[in-house]
Amino acid sequence: MKRDSIFFTLGVTFFISFALVVVSFFVVIKSNYEQKIDHLEHRYFPIVRMIHGECNRKGGVTPELLQNLESLNLEILTSQQAIEQILNSSKTEQVFHKRHRIFDFELLLNGDNYYLHFNTLRQKLLIKDNDSQIYSNTIFIVAIFGLIITALILSALATFKKLYPLKLLKNKVQRLGEENFDFECCNSKSNDEVALLAKEFKKSAAKLKNIKEARNVFIRNIMHELKTPIAKGKFLVELDEAKKEDFAKVFYRLESLINEFASIEEIIATKHTIEKKEYFILDVVDNSLDLLYINQDKVNLELKDEKISVNFKLFSIALKNLIENGIKYSSDGMVDIHNQNGIIYISNNGEGLKKPLEEYFEPFNGKEETTNGSFGLGLYITKNLLDVNGYELDYNYIDGKNIFSIKVKS
Repeated sequence: MKRDSIFFTLGVTFFISFALVVVSFFVVIKSNYEQKIDHLEHRYFPIVRMIHGECNRKGGVTPELLQNLESLNLEILTSQQAIEQILNSSKTEQVFHKRHRIFDFELLLNGDNYYLHFNTLRQKLLIKDNDSQIYSNTIFIVAIFGLIITALILSALATFKKLYPLKLLKNKVQRLGEENFDFECCNSKSNDEVALLAKEFKKSAAKLKNIKEARNVFIRNIMHELKTPIAKGKFLVELDEAKKEDFAKVFYRLESLINEFASIEEIIATKHTIEKKEYFILDVVDNSLDLLYINQDKVNLELKDEKISVNFKLFSIALKNLIENGIKYSSDGMVDIHNQNGIIYISNNGEGLKKPLEEYFEPFNGKEETTNGSFGLGLYITKNLLDVNGYELDYNYIDGKNIFSIKVKS
């Protein structure tokens, strides 16, 4: 769990709170026990001192002493059997042992009664306190702290339960970029802020899904609607030899555009997951030139034996677009292609780009493209095809040369 996570912060907060409550509990219990012992010492110490003094002065337990003890509801046990039974009982526990300079005594607890056990000069005494009421607020303290801990745990569980949909929502939003529009986790009937946020994300995901489907339908419809007139046009061209070459170029361009739309639609349909393998750069470039149907004398190749990991079809189309643009906009109708360290360079002689390269990545980006017989989609399609292959396009203008470089994304 990440340290900046809400759940991590809540977990640490709960742990610290729980630890503080437990420590406070033991501090209070210890303090309460010490107060109890102090109270018992102050109660019984004067009594033991009085009995000890009387017995030492008068040679033992006198009737007057017994009368005084009876008035305090204290009873001296005289039966040796009863004394041994109390002293040796497993139920008897020592509350404390108090030492004085001339005597010492211990306070014992057996059942509900306290017993004073000490020695005089002549005998060992065990005195039962018939008035002792074993009262302790320890149970009350335990009950209070038990309620506090229970409330703390319940509040933590309730908080985690309320925020758990937020964790699911975070995972769903992360996958939204992969066009996964499944937000069925957000069907909570609650009306708290987290549930409302999840419901709003679900609505947004549904809208994005509809937009994606509409886009796919739109692209398929364009391809379907264009294929029919192109097929008819090709047939009519065959009937008019004079304009056959000009019309052929137009229909070639339209057919090429449809194929590139199909490639874009394929990327969308597969959710950006494509099959990539290693190919020699020369083979990919050759396939791109085959797609162009041009005289290869217009292309100067200086390619080394290097391999790249790409989708052969899609990467070839991207290269084809760049080569075609290079020929179209060059001053001498030539394009140079070479590679170095896995980077493919496509260059030509001519004027530099008038706008930053990023602006040409937008579809229908300017008038100058359409005036040259282009639909303003070449670099837009090229960028998408390179992106899905994990490559990027860079541009430099050096000594009158336009240099486009294709390299793996950094």
